Amino acid sequence: MGLDTARGLAVLGMVAAHVGPDDTWRTVPPGGFAQLADGRPSALFVVLAGVGLALLSGGDRPVVGTRLVQARLRVLVRAALLIVLGAALVELGTPVVVILVVYGGMFAAGTLALRWPRPVVVAAAVAVALLGPVVRPWFDAFPVVAERPVDPLTVLVGHYYPAIVWMSYVLTGLAVGRSDLRSSRVHAWLAGLGAGLVVLGHGGAAALTAALGRRTDLTTAEPHSASPFEVAGNTGTVLLVLAVCLAVGVRWPRALAPVSATGALALTAYVGHLLVIAALGTGVVWSPTTAGWLWFTGVIVVACWAWRTWIGRGPLEWVLHAASTRAADVAPDVLPARTDATAPAPAAPGREPAPDRTADPGPTAAQGQTSDRAQDPSSERR
Repeated sequence: MGLDTARGLAVLGMVAAHVGPDDTWRTVPPGGFAQLADGRPSALFVVLAGVGLALLSGGDRPVVGTRLVQARLRVLVRAALLIVLGAALVELGTPVVVILVVYGGMFAAGTLALRWPRPVVVAAAVAVALLGPVVRPWFDAFPVVAERPVDPLTVLVGHYYPAIVWMSYVLTGLAVGRSDLRSSRVHAWLAGLGAGLVVLGHGGAAALTAALGRRTDLTTAEPHSASPFEVAGNTGTVLLVLAVCLAVGVRWPRALAPVSATGALALTAYVGHLLVIAALGTGVVWSPTTAGWLWFTGVIVVACWAWRTWIGRGPLEWVLHAASTRAADVAPDVLPARTDATAPAPAAPGREPAPDRTADPGPTAAQGQTSDRAQDPSSERR
């Protein structure tokens, strides 16, 4: 419930980033309230993708052997479907930067880290956050063709969602998902760490900029700057949101039902709102109104809540689940018989066998996706 609620908030934040009113002229808070929806919802989605990787591979008790192979197959099939879907959405021609292709690639790359111990995953996340922004400019000499949604270089170092930096979010989510997400102690740790990273990211960027007398690509915390400070600030914000959602979800799950239902149908809601934008025209993005934003938000929440209550799994979520589960079911038939020490021991007489930790954790455990406004050549808006 808590994870779906966090995902639902990310969906609604994405909607605000695309069709929300523009108040960037405000000085309090700096850049206006619209600034909150720029870049952060997408970071939340990608961190939740990492959490989904962990849940699909056993959560806080990682699977091994054939079950690990099955988990990787499920992830790879979902990633492939998301890449295909993302490429199709790009063809709609909406003024929105679709993240699904990059997301699918990062989701697939995350399968390489499923066996890593949690301290190694954390160290890798920090290393990517620090080194990715430094290495990324080396690729500026190479052409990045944004019109080709499956261009490998676009996926790796594209402007809005460079995988070479954003993999830090995936690894962060994987480390979080290897924890006991029902534990109050874990919630407190996430909140404390998140608050510290927010201060480090935004406070550190401001202090260093003041000391240097100018802002650089590596010292800014602006959205989509892909700097170490932006990654730190976004990660902190995401961990705070996740800690609150998990804590409330454990204690008062029914209070979260509308937003958690939106998160449970995140992919369907995401694709649906892009189809509506394509039908209404670019004006809904470049000339947004408060009424339009509230209409989008209200319809999404009500429709997702009703579908979740009366039907259950969303249509696109069902496709991902069915295809990936089918692929995993085939794995035991094509793999050699297991003789290693990791094979589960038979249950003792009179005792139930251990639960299967690879069971699908839910329709949205591995569905993080979002986007931000594409850069208008005549506008500063995203």
